[in-house]
Amino acid sequence: MIRGIGVDIVDLARFTRQVERTPGLIPRLFAEGERALSVHSLAARFAAKEALIKALGDSAGTTWQELEIASDSHGNPFFVLHESLRSVMAFRGITSLHVTMTHDAGVACAFVVVEGDS
Repeated sequence: MIRGIGVDIVDLARFTRQVERTPGLIPRLFAEGERALSVHSLAARFAAKEALIKALGDSAGTTWQELEIASDSHGNPFFVLHESLRSVMAFRGITSLHVTMTHDAGVACAFVVVEGDS
């Protein structure tokens, strides 16, 4: 059963300016494994993290770095289930997370669906 949905859009030019102006933003928002990605991929991941927070209703119990997004062997994104995220999911009865991301035409966009028991 769907327990929540979230969507977010990030302006790529604005995100790039923020990253250039504030170098500490990358380590504050992204896990070690995400930090070497292109700025457009980081913007898409930022949108996905925001979309997950919206789908959950808040970010209580976890941090930006713990909302890590990786890709499988086919390039499909997924949330890495760090202990804090697993705890949040268990507390809220969430059994699975689905995420899709894209960046094109000056924006990055992400959509998240949260499923759980009825």
